[in-house]
Amino acid sequence: MKGLFWILGLFAAAVALALGARLNDGYVLFVVSPYRAEISLNLFLLVLALAFAGLYIVLRSLALALGLPKRVRAYRARRQKERAGLVFQDAVRLLFEGRFGQALKKAGEAHAAGTAPGLSALIAARAAQRMRESLKQQGWMERAKIDDPRTEAATLMLEAEMMNEARRFDEALNSLERLQARQGRHIAALRLELRARQGAGDWDGVVKLARQLSKRDALPVEVVSEILTQAHLANIARCALDTDKLSHYLRALPESERGRRVVLAAVKALAAQGAEAEAQKLIEAALDAGHNATWHSALVVVYGRLGGGHQTARIARAEAWLAQHPDDAGLLMALGRMCIRQRLWGKAQSYLEASLSVEETQEGHLELARLCDQLERTEEANKHYRASASLDGR
Repeated sequence: MKGLFWILGLFAAAVALALGARLNDGYVLFVVSPYRAEISLNLFLLVLALAFAGLYIVLRSLALALGLPKRVRAYRARRQKERAGLVFQDAVRLLFEGRFGQALKKAGEAHAAGTAPGLSALIAARAAQRMRESLKQQGWMERAKIDDPRTEAATLMLEAEMMNEARRFDEALNSLERLQARQGRHIAALRLELRARQGAGDWDGVVKLARQLSKRDALPVEVVSEILTQAHLANIARCALDTDKLSHYLRALPESERGRRVVLAAVKALAAQGAEAEAQKLIEAALDAGHNATWHSALVVVYGRLGGGHQTARIARAEAWLAQHPDDAGLLMALGRMCIRQRLWGKAQSYLEASLSVEETQEGHLELARLCDQLERTEEANKHYRASASLDGR
């Protein structure tokens, strides 16, 4: 439709010019003494228009010819930039595909072409690290720090990650400290720091970071629980020879972090240091607070081994648990041991035999054999010693 209007407009202009030319009878006189020339005004205007058009075409062609080298240079630069961009994209793709040698080569080409030099250097460093070429890795990391200040945070993050993978945890922590001084603490950095502190054995720091990440929902609950358990086990082992320090640590331990393994390690450490009263309280609190799903038979075994204190009260407590867990072999064994200490021979034998009926163990036969020895029932004691020895050979 627009073209049709243009055609109609041109026809209208041509008709108007033709009519104007017919009505125009003027002329133009040129006088250069002794010569004179006379031409019609219409021809003069036509020649003038053609001369203007010719001059415009000549000047325009000249400008295009003179600007041609500049345009060629710009075209070549644009094409080079486009090719460098494709090379950079190839480097990223190859890195994620795991073809680190080719990724390193492409990243080097992109860096040489000046395409995102900081990021290109980081990609090359990562590829070199995957190929275990430490000298190239260090060289590219240094270039990344120099070439583009905007990639400083990315450089420090990658450096910390690489140090963690190389098990150089102290250097990873140094990189993260510099990162946090400039960029603050974000979740990805906290995760890296958690890994570094685990490797460095800073278990107090691990507990602190795991709690922070848990509050931010940055890690699955199961993962946080396992990390906290490992940290508490390590701290308990570190405090195992200092009863006061261990007791202080356990008092500060939140109830939600007192898992089965943590409590078991704590009571074993307390019992080994002779703090049997504290171990008893810890076991009773854990078992009384639990239910069938969280019942911990291993704690009862330790409970049965605790000396000192009021054995009669412990027997009564254990018998109360027995009402809820009548088929727990460990609980029956513990009751048998406590009854032996109180010289309740009949009850002890009954509990130990009940334990063996639930689960036949070498330990159960040995306890019965010792009981029979004390009661001077040699033949029966030998029978249990032989049974214990036969289980030992399995």
